Amino acid sequence: MIRKRRFSPRAQSGFYQFGSDNRRHASGFGDGEYIRLRDDRGNIWRGLAEVQDDNTVHYRFRDSNGRSISGVADGFGILLRDDRGTVWRGYVY
Repeated sequence: MIRKRRFSPRAQSGFYQFGSDNRRHASGFGDGEYIRLRDDRGNIWRGLAEVQDDNTVHYRFRDSNGRSISGVADGFGILLRDDRGTVWRGYVY
């Protein structure tokens, strides 16, 4: 019997790295569903990763100033959009 490996969505623990179209970046660590990032301006973003029924993971981040970033991940990477419309692409290492 040959077993094929299927993509199984889960909140991954590890090092998160994000970059935006306007050359900003954020990185940090996550443990299970809880994630903490620091951007290039020193802001701390705390977030959650929620596994959805449609094979995606939904991410939500907030900083101390009340700004938010949210988005989804599938088998190819993470795509986020902040409250100003900037798109952030990232991966978990």
